[in-house]
Amino acid sequence: MSDGLKSKTLHALFWSFLERFGQQGIQFIISIILARLLMPEEFGLIAMLAIFIAIAQSFINSGFGQALIQKKNTAHIDECSIFYFNIFVGFLVAGLLCLAAPWIAGFYNQPLLVPLTCALSLNLIINAFGLVQTTLLTKHIDFKTQLKVSVIATVISGTIGITMAFNGFGVWSLVAQSLGSNLFRTALLWVFNTWRPSLVFSFAALREMFAFGSRLLASGLLDTVFQNIYLVVIGKLFSPMALGFYSRAKGLQQLPVDNISGIVSRVTFPVFSSVQDDKPRLKRGVRKALTMLVMINFPMMIGLAIVAKPLVLVLLTEKWAPCIPYLQLLCVVGMLYPVHVINLNVLIAQGRSDLFFRLEILKKILIVIVIAVTYRWGIIAMIYGQIVISCLGYFLNAHYTGKMLDYPITEQIQDLIPSLALASIMGLGVYALKYTHIANQLALLSAQIMTGIVLYVGICYIFRISSFMEIIEMIKSKSFNFRYAD
Repeated sequence: MSDGLKSKTLHALFWSFLERFGQQGIQFIISIILARLLMPEEFGLIAMLAIFIAIAQSFINSGFGQALIQKKNTAHIDECSIFYFNIFVGFLVAGLLCLAAPWIAGFYNQPLLVPLTCALSLNLIINAFGLVQTTLLTKHIDFKTQLKVSVIATVISGTIGITMAFNGFGVWSLVAQSLGSNLFRTALLWVFNTWRPSLVFSFAALREMFAFGSRLLASGLLDTVFQNIYLVVIGKLFSPMALGFYSRAKGLQQLPVDNISGIVSRVTFPVFSSVQDDKPRLKRGVRKALTMLVMINFPMMIGLAIVAKPLVLVLLTEKWAPCIPYLQLLCVVGMLYPVHVINLNVLIAQGRSDLFFRLEILKKILIVIVIAVTYRWGIIAMIYGQIVISCLGYFLNAHYTGKMLDYPITEQIQDLIPSLALASIMGLGVYALKYTHIANQLALLSAQIMTGIVLYVGICYIFRISSFMEIIEMIKSKSFNFRYAD
């Protein structure tokens, strides 16, 4: 990369990292407190609605957000048209979701889902007013503003949720937290972002971005359905409590993996789009993103799988112990997920949303087959199926990236192996502490975490791993900038 683009990318990665982990770190603490105050079945009820809310949210964006980022030259009328379209769709899908509430409650045989669905549908209208604001901040690679917005909204909404849970409001505490988070976030976006819509609208502007955005909408809908399909199957075939255990394990696994993926995706997509016509330069950027990403994600997933038992017992208490084996297996699933994101971002940045969509269809067919085979043996078997799908999906995604950039999958795997080897060595060191017979779970958890960090950082530093050293330099540079900033 050129020095200017490299500096801009590293700056964006830094602020995106702070934004995601700052907000999610606070959210994690809040979720731990709520998990100790509430019961697993109450989390299970909210998890039952996840797929319906997520599908409705996908329609609001309609792929136009990514189209706005991918398009090189956008006009104010493009942004205004998408803004008003989002609001219209927000009201429409919220109304449809409310109408579908009795059917959803009947499907799960849980009458309480009717008012819960109607209440949570308000999130769709609230979010519609902030989507363009967020998209433009991302297009301009401004994650510093998003950091302020996310942290403030999360703290306020979390306080509301915890207060209600402490006072016996049960599942409605989770609803209030969700609504509060989106409401305060949208309001703060309007406070901190100077963009304002004008009274202009153009169907022509929407049509221009529709070909690209519609395929991403279709792909996004497929992905949303199948990201949540396990919640539907488990919620239908098993109890709300079993779904609560699975959703809590999924939430713990997704905290690091989704944040790492989200950070890199939000930065790499606009950066990849900006150099989409320079294939050698794009390949170097993809390679750098992959190696840096797995250097962080592999040790986090391996470490999380190993410390799963003391982590759950210390943070969530004994009542959540059944989610431990789910968490350990889901960490294996999560190891490759950020790598999928990078490969798929290449397709989108190249304008190949058609290929992206076809790949998504193929992978979803595989998921249906695997679920049909595994569900009869229980939740554990279904997670093993997810591991198989993750491996197959990586080979499919990497195959097309390799063809486009002359970066074949064999070369990608060679770039991934060093980080996997180092993370495995770290994992063995952490696992060995299990045989020290430390009785106190908090002491064991603390010892394992500290050992893992020291061991992995030490190995990376000794062998001068390039991605690691680049992150260190970026942190030093930022520390210098903060010290001498005006």
